[in-house]
Amino acid sequence: MEIQRNISEFILLGLSDNKNVQIFCFTLFLLCFVALLVGNFLILISILCSPLFHQPMYYFLSQLSFLDIYYASSVMPKLIGDLLEGNKTISYGYCMFQAFTMHFFGSIEIFIITTMAFDCYVAICRPLHYMMIINRTKCNFLILAAWVGRFSHSFPQLSMTMHLPFCGVNEINHYFCDIFPLLKIACIDTYRTSVHVLVSSGVMTLVVFVILFLSYAIILLTLRNHSAEGRHKALSTCASHILVVVLFFGSAIFSYLRPFTAFPEDKVVALFYTIIAPMFNPLIYTLRNTEMKNAMRKVWSHILFSKETYS
Repeated sequence: MEIQRNISEFILLGLSDNKNVQIFCFTLFLLCFVALLVGNFLILISILCSPLFHQPMYYFLSQLSFLDIYYASSVMPKLIGDLLEGNKTISYGYCMFQAFTMHFFGSIEIFIITTMAFDCYVAICRPLHYMMIINRTKCNFLILAAWVGRFSHSFPQLSMTMHLPFCGVNEINHYFCDIFPLLKIACIDTYRTSVHVLVSSGVMTLVVFVILFLSYAIILLTLRNHSAEGRHKALSTCASHILVVVLFFGSAIFSYLRPFTAFPEDKVVALFYTIIAPMFNPLIYTLRNTEMKNAMRKVWSHILFSKETYS
């Protein structure tokens, strides 16, 4: 017999009950969200309005910026609003939507970061075959495969979560709806579902991380045969990618590849893959990237001066 849920909303316990901490977090996260939106929109528009859009690495970077905006927007506006108003309730439907979008956009982001690493590997290790291996048709196919594949990954998890019975306890010990915190308050034994989430999310993330680690190790070994100038440029690009990988994958592996117990550090670690990594991606990919900085300067100078001319 199917057990019916009898609650229509959840209560997110958030990061802290201390009013001063909440005010501090509200100010900090609001600034972080603004910086995230501004930084990623700058990159997205700069790439779309420049010749860099036709280069595979920057094409993938524009996709990453687009995903970062949607990925963070599924959590941060609600979190900021709760800190401001003190209202921590979230409807059942919005909770399910948040759990789905976090895994959907997060898993696509993992695929995009992996594809960017592959692009970096081909550019450095097989430069003569680069245009044959990486072209726009294959790039579009990879992006389409990412969206379709990640939907097929996330939808079963959403389906399992929506079929969980919640019989009264509706307090989620987190600042957003994630699958593991929801499993902890379900009325039935969720061991099998937990194992499924661990394998499909945790193990998948670990395997991708190992593949990325090996690919960068090969790249660093290959760089020994390059000129000093070539090594410097390649190392600058790889260092940016490695920093993104460490920030995003390290925190995601801690959260999803472990026994089904809650740790006090969970909420702090989750900040890294929900807020900090998407916010720092624009800086990481542009701070030491001369091509990106030049493109941004040209595009935005043209936009600003054009407005001044017409005004």
